[in-house]
Order: sequence, then C-alpha cells, then structure tokens
Amino acid sequence: MTSPAPRRPLRIVLTGGPGGGKTTAADLFRREIGDRAALVPEAATLLYAGGFPRPADPEGRRALQRAIYHVQANLEDVVARRHPERILLCDRGTIDGAAYWPDGDGAFFDAVGTSEARELARYDAVIFFETAAAGGGSIEGNNPTRIENPAEAVALDRALREAWRAHPRFTLVPHDPSFFRKIMRGFSVIEALVAQLQDGG
Repeated sequence: MTSPAPRRPLRIVLTGGPGGGKTTAADLFRREIGDRAALVPEAATLLYAGGFPRPADPEGRRALQRAIYHVQANLEDVVARRHPERILLCDRGTIDGAAYWPDGDGAFFDAVGTSEARELARYDAVIFFETAAAGGGSIEGNNPTRIENPAEAVALDRALREAWRAHPRFTLVPHDPSFFRKIMRGFSVIEALVAQLQDGG
C-alpha cells in the first residue's frame, strides 16, 4: 500500500506597497510562534543588497524581474524543503513581478515560463499591507534598498493589489495612522488564517 504524499508546508505571502509593514509583521509573527514558522526573505532586497543593478530601460527591467522571479521561486522551494513542518511566511511572492513588468502582467507570466493560475496556486493565502503613503504617512524605514517616493509607492500599491486580487484568500490590511495598531491587526489576520488553514478550512 502506497503511503500518502506528505502535505506541503502552508505558504502565506505578505505583500503590499512600500512602507506597508509586511516585513515587520512577518518578523513579529515568526518570533511569536518560534520554530513553527520559517521566514522567506524578499528576493529583490537580497539581489539589490548584493549589487544587482536597477536599470530603468524596459529591457533591463525585464531582465531584473526575471531574475527576481527565479530567485524568489527557488528560495521558497529551498526553505520549504529545509523546513517541511513549518509555516512559510514569504516576504513578497512570485506574482509581485507582474506589477513591475513594463509590458503588462500577461507578458510577465509568459516571460518567466509560468501562468497566473500556477503562481496563485503556490500560496495558501495572501495578506496585503497597504502602503502608509496611501494615507499620507511616511514610508521611510530600515530598508536601504527602498527608492520610491510617496506617489510611486501609491502607484505600486495599486498595481500590486491588482496583480494579487484574484487569489481566493486575499486579505487587505489597510493603512492606519497608528503603525502599531496596523501591525497588530496584520498579526491577528496571520494568526487567524494559520488556524483556519491548519484546521483544513
């Protein structure tokens, strides 16, 4: 008798516009539940911190987003294999590249050899942290690779939300003048989703 295949780890992506608080919320949740979660860092930040250029021309932007996609996808898979028993909290996900692609999201999926449906199915849930710039708040933080101004942050936020809106478990954490209150709300959303998913909901 063949034994059933092991269930893959729960995979939750935290995304949103610059300065939304997703990285802070992910780190807080990981610290709270300890070894039950594994954090998958943001591929773009890793590449930029390592010296990967940020070209402005369309072909350069395409090359950049292809690189980010493949690093993100493989990084998630490596962490999943190393920690099959843990919840994966992904700081951004593979679909984010569609919001940065110069030719529209359909061209992005074709260019990286996948489809929107396949990438949506990678994740059990999506939690979207709206940028603080949407409410006139500051997006300054401890990420030295962030270069967007508030207007660009709002535009990216809208494009990212459009890219992820088709996921059946999409949850928005809206801007709040209190960053602490927003992070705690996001934490509660993550906690509730994990409980629901682990119960098979």
